[in-house]
Amino acid sequence: MKIVVVKCGGSVLDEVSSGFFSSLAELQKEGYKLVFVHGGGPDINDMLALYNVQPEFRNGLRKTGFDTLKVVELTLAGQTNRKLVSLLEENQFKALGINGSDAKLLTATFVNRDELGFVGEITSVNDQLIRLLVRDDYIPVITPIGISVDGEKLNINADYAAAAVAKALDAEQCLFVTNVDGVLIEGNLAESLNENEINTYIENGEISGGMIPKVQSALAAVDKGVESVMIVSGKNPFYNKGKWRGTSIMKKEPMIK
Repeated sequence: MKIVVVKCGGSVLDEVSSGFFSSLAELQKEGYKLVFVHGGGPDINDMLALYNVQPEFRNGLRKTGFDTLKVVELTLAGQTNRKLVSLLEENQFKALGINGSDAKLLTATFVNRDELGFVGEITSVNDQLIRLLVRDDYIPVITPIGISVDGEKLNINADYAAAAVAKALDAEQCLFVTNVDGVLIEGNLAESLNENEINTYIENGEISGGMIPKVQSALAAVDKGVESVMIVSGKNPFYNKGKWRGTSIMKKEPMIK
């Protein structure tokens, strides 16, 4: 079974185009099964603002107290997930929204309860449930909320959740969807980048701003054992007739044969 895991950040959901969905349809025609994992940062921040809660981050992870966790789950499951499922359904895909804590889909443990609160790191994925759904041509749309062995819900970084799901499913590709075609170097789309190249381009300013956390998250996914990670656009087609358009992220330089 060929599986592609698609990670959509909350900020890109309002920008996805017909070209993006045509690429998804092309993948399905070629026999690929699709699995989505989504974030929801902007929606969460808007909801926290309504409750006069100031967002806090530690090393890129959202500090999540119990009250914040309730807002995070409410927003991810009740708003962002619904938005993405609806978009897929409107474009003729069979989508099913699932909270990561349902059926122990994403089992997790605390990262550092004292410093981060209810923030988790995934320890196992119920890949059997996901495989059951994709065999019937459903697209699981997974909210990055994990559950501990003691039944406590935990907020999971969506990039890390996508990486864990991709690894558990032995996915052929893990896509990080952004609002650009990939990583631009000197104005041109880079087909592939390894860790050394990425660090060099960050140092000289070729990779800057919001692209820095994207490439670093992609590197982290590769570091966690994901076979292939690619940064693609949600605003343009990224796949057509066997050809990918985006930037493939690799850990190290390929070996010369």
